[in-house]
Amino acid sequence: MQNHITQIATQAKAAFYQLAHAESARKNQALILLADLIGEHENTLLAANVQDMANAQQKGVDNAMLDRLKITSGSLKNMREGLLQIVALPDPVGEMDEFRLRPNGLRIGKMRVPLGVIGMIYEARPNVTVDAAALCLKSGNACILRGGSEAFHSNMALAKLIKQALHDTGLPEHAVCFVEDTDRQHVGDMLQAVDLIDVIIPRGGKSLVERISTESRVPVIKHLDGICHVYIDEFADKNKAIAIAFNAKTSRYGTCNTMETLLIHEKRAAEILPELANLYAEKGVELRGCLKTRDILPNMIAATDEDWDTEYLAPVLAIKIVANIDEAIFHINQHGSHHTDSIVTENYTLANVFLRVVDSASVMVNASTRFADGFEYGLGAEIGISTDKIHVRGPVGLHGLTSQKWVVLGDGQVRG
Repeated sequence: MQNHITQIATQAKAAFYQLAHAESARKNQALILLADLIGEHENTLLAANVQDMANAQQKGVDNAMLDRLKITSGSLKNMREGLLQIVALPDPVGEMDEFRLRPNGLRIGKMRVPLGVIGMIYEARPNVTVDAAALCLKSGNACILRGGSEAFHSNMALAKLIKQALHDTGLPEHAVCFVEDTDRQHVGDMLQAVDLIDVIIPRGGKSLVERISTESRVPVIKHLDGICHVYIDEFADKNKAIAIAFNAKTSRYGTCNTMETLLIHEKRAAEILPELANLYAEKGVELRGCLKTRDILPNMIAATDEDWDTEYLAPVLAIKIVANIDEAIFHINQHGSHHTDSIVTENYTLANVFLRVVDSASVMVNASTRFADGFEYGLGAEIGISTDKIHVRGPVGLHGLTSQKWVVLGDGQVRG
């Protein structure tokens, strides 16, 4: 007897092969309809989320997860805008490039193709339900969505609208499949479904991602931590440095692209840190500093070795004074999570050194780390962020959900 996941995945695999024939216009039509439906059913979606929020608060869920769980009119507007951005993006499926003409007349190149069936396992992020469904559909992939129990009612309300959009536009019913209960056994079954699911993408806390990475027999696209840095260089513009360091930490605390460690050149620390400290104090941010930092700000808590390796997801910031850019880069590569790191500098040469040597999925110059997500990168949305180096790195959008295969165009050639 088939288990629940095998049954769903079999349906998704069949839908994937049907999607191969779906025209871009039809896929876009479904996404536009979904955006309209989200607008029409805003009150229903907000009411479902209120129920999830109340249940989560009753269970004592922490503030970072509550922040990710909450749906507002603004976040629904962002979902709709993300859908329309995906509609506006070129469909990558079927793109052919890198063609070369061989001496025997063969034309050999590559064609971009979907990955297949994508399994999404995520926690309290209802927006993932829409982002994942839309990106997978546009890139020609079928998907299986298994959301967390915290967002159950929100996800089911969104799932209903996604199913309606598929049905009303004549696309395969099982192109987007939902695991409609919270039995944890389903996660284990997804991780073992090697013949039916082509890739797993987890979105959630470190324990979830670690479990999936350890147990999965299906390839995984993932990141574990978001230990992001801003380095204020000797040649930084003071106003830019203060604005970027303040925004990177206080824009939101519970996101993976939030700065967790601030590095600052020793020649600029006494000038910049007191002003920054006052701004952080207004936001209630707890500062933990190295010995040199505490010489400038004596009331700071002493940072421990553990602080340099911690993703706080909270109003806590570690600060370290460094002697030069080499020390800053060494610290980032040793203690960072290869997610996102930024330098503030007006020195073009040092900016390029930072870009080349920092080993992270996103590396920035004179910009807040908070920009590191698919929506801000113009991907329409993201299905996740990868800190791996194979098969995709950074925010994963349409192209990240495709691969390439070789195509050979001949005219009767045979090999001698």
